[in-house]
Amino acid sequence: MGNKQGSDRNRYAGKETVMNLIVCVDSHWGIGKQGKLLVDIPEDKHFFKDKTMGGVVLGGRKTMESLPGNAPLSGRKNILLTHKQEYSFGNAEVVHSVEEALESLKNVPTEQVYIIGGGTVYEAFLPYCECAYLTKVDCICQADTFFPNLDAREDWEVVRKSDTKTYAGMDYWFVTYHKRKMEELLKYENIPNE
Repeated sequence: MGNKQGSDRNRYAGKETVMNLIVCVDSHWGIGKQGKLLVDIPEDKHFFKDKTMGGVVLGGRKTMESLPGNAPLSGRKNILLTHKQEYSFGNAEVVHSVEEALESLKNVPTEQVYIIGGGTVYEAFLPYCECAYLTKVDCICQADTFFPNLDAREDWEVVRKSDTKTYAGMDYWFVTYHKRKMEELLKYENIPNE
């Protein structure tokens, strides 16, 4: 008999999940402090824009409020997740739960959906994502918000890593992770498939 919870996490609104997430992390997987990004790397901003342009970005209230101009990102559908019931943010669609967000996305090609943070939003949507685009910066910052360490998880693997780049004395890489399929995990674990 199948694991219903596991199958629910791999599907939403009747479709296979192929959502993406995009994030910049430091060496300890820190992503922010007091609602602000830890580093400001122009090429990372261009990477983010190129990846998400024309798609859907989904983020929490604090993340969305920290966007340039304190406004939704142009050229993308913006979905903001918040517990505040009477909240609006420019032309962003406001949702109040993961389930409501997934319902809002049911008619969107999921490969065009990018989860953009913050920490609790990444954690909530990580089970629905199959691809993670990370900018990994070789520094340790004073972070108060962290991203799950994908290197420590057997269900995620690196499929692409850029050459080392440097900005303001910091080395960084663009790294793409994909979620392993169940068959790959079973093979990796050497557990018979029942």
